[in-house]
Amino acid sequence: MVANGGFLVTKIKQLGDRIFEKVLTERGIDAFNGAQGRILYVLWQKDGVPIKTVSDSCGLAITSLTTMLERMERQGLIRREADSRDKRKTLLFLTDKARALQADYDAVSGQMGALYYKDFTDNEILQFEAYLQRIQKNLEEKLKS
Repeated sequence: MVANGGFLVTKIKQLGDRIFEKVLTERGIDAFNGAQGRILYVLWQKDGVPIKTVSDSCGLAITSLTTMLERMERQGLIRREADSRDKRKTLLFLTDKARALQADYDAVSGQMGALYYKDFTDNEILQFEAYLQRIQKNLEEKLKS
C-alpha cells in the first residue's frame, strides 16, 4: 500500500495558506497576514504567555517567530514584557488594536472551515479531526524522542 497522507497534508496546508491570504485580501483585511493570524489566535485564547508557548502552539521555531513578533510589535498588534517571576522569559500581550481584529479573523476562519468541510457530515468531521489529532500526537511524540 502506498500512503500519500504526508504529501496530501502538506499540499492542503499550502493551498489553505494561499486561500486564507486571498480571503483576507477579498475582505480588505490588511492588519495581519495568515501567519500573524495564527499567532494572534493563540493570544486570543490566552493573553500574556511566553514566546515558547506561542512557538509550540503555532508549530513555528522560535527563530522564525522572533522576526514575526518584531514586525507585529511595530504594527502595534502585540507588546512584549519580561516575566516578573522569571526575567529569562518574555511574555506576549495583545494590544487593543489586535483585540479589535478578532472578529475579522473569526469570520475568515469560519469561511475557511466551511470550505474545508464542504459536503462533510458532522460525523465525518468528528472522525476526520480525531484522525488528525492522532497524527499530531504521533508527530509530537517523535519530536520529543
